[in-house]
Amino acid sequence: MLYNLMRALMFQLDAEKAHHLGLKGLNALEMSGLSSLLYPKVKSAPVTVMGLTFPNPVGLAAGLDKNGDYIEALAAVGFGFVEIGTVTPHPQDGNPQPRLFRLPEAQAIINRMGFNNLGVEHLIEQVKVAQTNAIIGINIGKNFDTPVEKAVDDYLIGLNKVYAHADYVTINISSPNTPGLRTLQFGESLNELLGSLKEQQAKLHQQYDRYVPMTVKVAPDLTLEEVQQLAEAFTQFEIDGIIATNTTMSREGVEGLNHGDEVGGLSGRPVFEQSTKVVQQFRQALPPKTPIIAAGGILSGNDAIKKLDAGADLVQIYSGFIYKGPALVREIIKTIENRA
Repeated sequence: MLYNLMRALMFQLDAEKAHHLGLKGLNALEMSGLSSLLYPKVKSAPVTVMGLTFPNPVGLAAGLDKNGDYIEALAAVGFGFVEIGTVTPHPQDGNPQPRLFRLPEAQAIINRMGFNNLGVEHLIEQVKVAQTNAIIGINIGKNFDTPVEKAVDDYLIGLNKVYAHADYVTINISSPNTPGLRTLQFGESLNELLGSLKEQQAKLHQQYDRYVPMTVKVAPDLTLEEVQQLAEAFTQFEIDGIIATNTTMSREGVEGLNHGDEVGGLSGRPVFEQSTKVVQQFRQALPPKTPIIAAGGILSGNDAIKKLDAGADLVQIYSGFIYKGPALVREIIKTIENRA
């Protein structure tokens, strides 16, 4: 009830301003010690994936906390893992505003943020001081002005910088808001990227005497043939896991709605069916041991169950967290527990 009231007030504001205000509010609650009073403690439901023990199977998808400024506040909500980023080697402003749009009739969001962030050095400093039992994933990408043909250089910089500070690292090659980025999902570009990153991961493993798993985040706008080709590459290069999926370029489900024709990636309820289909296709195409983290349109505990039934090992939420609030985390965990 309280969150519904707060959401109604926040939805009167510009979406991006409300985004920052909401995060600052969560941070203030955590710093004041009030988080534990407002959010009942989430029951421990540990699950081991990629050699990591997650306190529970519900995570926050990348994009909400791009700079790692709110890790503790978000973990206090009950997330078993928090993925921060996407972060790039150098700070960048992202795309011009407005670039974030709510579509409440469809429980959806369209964004064209464009990897706006303060750079990898800032993010690392935030991770260093964060005190949490939650697993921390760091999502890395390329700078806007780095040519696609040199993208591997940016990803290597990102991997080298964050390796010692991450529990796992996600390679984001599926955002629709950086021109040319999605081309890295295919052919020789993909092979070069994965080969270079896996080679560097092995060197960093030896250097730090610590193995940090590496996942790849894929788009929902894939044909079955493309899924199978990606699965072959992920298997060949022994990628530790995949995240399915990012936002979609489709506008199915938001036709005619206010902001429904805005440029950018669509997330929330409308992407649920397609992203779940992609999870299922990857589960069939990948070796059973390759974990899948499912994201896309999860707005209830039953939605999360459908992702798990499709073959996912963990789930992430983003738009659902905006529309349903912290209670969604507890609902998902309880629903999974009751099914077990």
